[in-house]
Amino acid sequence: MNKRKKGQKPMAIFLIIIGVVVWINLTSLLINQIFFRNELRGLEPLGQMVEVNGGMMHVHSMGDGQQTIVLLPGLGTALPSASFGPLIRELSEDFTVVAVEYFGVGFSSQTDTPRTNANYTQEIRTALLAAGFKPPYILMPHSASGVYAEYFATRYPSDVTALILLDTTPTHEIIGPDIPKFAADIQRLTQPMGLMRPVNRIVNATVQGFTTENGYTANEINYIRRFTNNAANRTITNQLVAHNNATREVMGMPFPQYIPVLSIIPTRPNPGVTEEHMIGHMTRFGEESKRITLEGSHMIYRGNSAAIREAVNAFLDDTIKSAAAGRDCTS
Repeated sequence: MNKRKKGQKPMAIFLIIIGVVVWINLTSLLINQIFFRNELRGLEPLGQMVEVNGGMMHVHSMGDGQQTIVLLPGLGTALPSASFGPLIRELSEDFTVVAVEYFGVGFSSQTDTPRTNANYTQEIRTALLAAGFKPPYILMPHSASGVYAEYFATRYPSDVTALILLDTTPTHEIIGPDIPKFAADIQRLTQPMGLMRPVNRIVNATVQGFTTENGYTANEINYIRRFTNNAANRTITNQLVAHNNATREVMGMPFPQYIPVLSIIPTRPNPGVTEEHMIGHMTRFGEESKRITLEGSHMIYRGNSAAIREAVNAFLDDTIKSAAAGRDCTS
C-alpha cells in the first residue's frame, strides 16, 4: 500500500506540472486572440503592392540614382521594408534602392508555391518589373537570401551588375542541419499563443538593434514590433525547411566569374560560421572578388549604414574603372 502511494506522488506532481503548462498556454492563447488578433489591421504599406502569380508582393523604394540596388531580406526578417529603413535612406543618396518583401514576409501575401531558387528568382524579377524597375540590378542580399541572389546571377547574368553580400549564407558547403517539417511547424504554433511577445520586445531592442540610435524612426520600430509578433506562417515554414536544398542546388552551379562580388562580413558572425567558411565561400567568386569586415553582428546593416554606403561606392568605382581599363586594353 505504501509503495503504491509512493508511486502515485511523483505521478501527481507530473500531472500538476502538465496542468500548469496547459493552463499557461491556454491563457496566453486567449489573451493573444482577444487583445492582439487585429494588431496589423490598418497599417499602411511603406511602398507599393504589385501582383505576382496571383498574389501580392510589397516593394518599397527610395532614391533616383542611375544604378538600382535591390535589397533582399534574410530568413526570419519580419518586415524588411522597415528593417532596411536606415540603410535604404543612406544608399538612396547615391542609388535607386528597392527592398523586396517575399511572399509570407511583411505586407506580402502568403503562397503555397514551393520555396525553390527558381520560384524566388521568378518572383523577385516579376515584382521588380511590375513596380517599374528594369535590369540590370545590383543585388544586395542579407543572410539566407545570398543563396537566391547567387542563383539569380547565375541564371540571369545580364540582369546583374554586381553582388553585394551582407553576411550571406556560405554556398560552398552546407553548414547547418536540415530542418524537419514537424520542427518548423511546432515553432509556428507558438505564434497564436503569443508566447514570444515579451521575448521579441527585448530581442528587437537589445539584439536586433531596432533603436533610434541605429537610425530607425519611431514608426518603423512600431511596425517592426507588430510584424515580429506575427511573422510565423506556413510560407516561412516552407522556406526554412527548403533552405538547405536551395543551397545544395547553388553549390552545383558555377558562378559567373565576371560578375563583381563584394562580401561584407561582421566581426561577430553567427555561431558555427568560421573564418574558414568565409574563405571557402569567397573562392566561388574568383580572385577579383572583394571582402571587408565591419564591426557588428550578423545583422550587419543595422548601425553600419554609412559604412556600407562608403564601401559600396568604393567597390563600384573600382569595378567601373577596372572594366573601363579592360575595354581600353582590348580596343
